[in-house]
Amino acid sequence: MMGSICLINPNTSAATTDLMVELARAAAAPGTSIFGRTARTGPPLIIDPHDLDVAARAVAALAAQIVSDGVIVAAFGDPGVDELRQSLGVPVVGIGEAAVRAAAAGGRQFSIVTTTPLLEGSIRAKVAAHGFTSQLASIRISQQDPVSLTGDPVALQAVLHGLVDRCVAEDGADAIVIGGGPLAAAARAIALLADVPIIEPVPAAVAWIECLTA
Repeated sequence: MMGSICLINPNTSAATTDLMVELARAAAAPGTSIFGRTARTGPPLIIDPHDLDVAARAVAALAAQIVSDGVIVAAFGDPGVDELRQSLGVPVVGIGEAAVRAAAAGGRQFSIVTTTPLLEGSIRAKVAAHGFTSQLASIRISQQDPVSLTGDPVALQAVLHGLVDRCVAEDGADAIVIGGGPLAAAARAIALLADVPIIEPVPAAVAWIECLTA
């Protein structure tokens, strides 16, 4: 594909935006230009349903400023995706839906590993909405404070890796999604060590949107 993709970070952390743009560019085909936009209002980390609602409004508010061939919404709950699809004339992909679709490909049983216990219901609802409940082996969520854990990369990787191992050994997962844009670096590291495919949401979204915009 030749064109431009706007990656929107629905939380207000510019550092997280930079990280996800870097990962997206590494996954993109030659000739694809990827640039980032960060939500102007809302939480620095989305940890509960209220945060998702706030982030959805912040994402929708950016619509008038987006000039690109496609949009990636880079938060696992896909806030604002529906609103952007209604207002923009280009493909819009959420990293959550992209990751779940990639994990479920070929009929695989998959698990989701993440750090936000208060979003478990929202995650299950999204999986159901996309038609993959029968393939969801488990959702395993760390019990530490999400903000503190995300701020400690070493601890984050160790905790997530432990949950990944449990998904394989106890839940029979054939593939595992590491759910969350801010978890991207940990997901990349764990992918090098795990016994099953680790689905990284940002690269999964890049692959999907390149198909849609080809």
